[in-house]
Amino acid sequence: MRRLVAFTQVSLDGCFAGRNGDIGWAHRNDAEWNEFVAGNAAAGGELVFGRTTYEMMASVWPTAAARASAPVVAEQMNSLPKIVFSRTLERAAWQNTRLIKGDLAAEVRKLKSEPGDAMAILGSGSIVSQLAGEGLIDEFQIVVYPLVLGAGRRLFEGLAKTLDLRLTQTRAFGNGNVLLCYEPAA
Repeated sequence: MRRLVAFTQVSLDGCFAGRNGDIGWAHRNDAEWNEFVAGNAAAGGELVFGRTTYEMMASVWPTAAARASAPVVAEQMNSLPKIVFSRTLERAAWQNTRLIKGDLAAEVRKLKSEPGDAMAILGSGSIVSQLAGEGLIDEFQIVVYPLVLGAGRRLFEGLAKTLDLRLTQTRAFGNGNVLLCYEPAA
């Protein structure tokens, strides 16, 4: 069975997006952080997005500016296979992307049962919350940024049940970011 990993960045107060959906706060570039991001991108697998994150990523990574500023990450983001879940998107033009319009949980169950590499949800807080509630995420990689937004969209918003998780790894970065990795405890 394929693993599904969720990689999400949040503020100290648990927001994955600030007021009006802003994620401009989620950038703290330095050599150590950039090396981690490039290594994470090179891990491969299939990338999974919700519509909002997909549209944002598709507007950045295929550009010359992205290839110049983060060539390793841009190469991986553009070449890896991608899935976007959306009921409203008409087509997915970013290379190597397939659009799935069906029931999110049912489609992910189907994808997990197929042979293939692991899948990684990048950002996409709404689908992380929905899939977490269905018990479909095998690992949560949450990067906590050292800032408080005070308002915004919170990770796990709308979750109807308690998630019992087990900490598997931590890493603190010099820029103040902290990576917390969890797996379901059961």
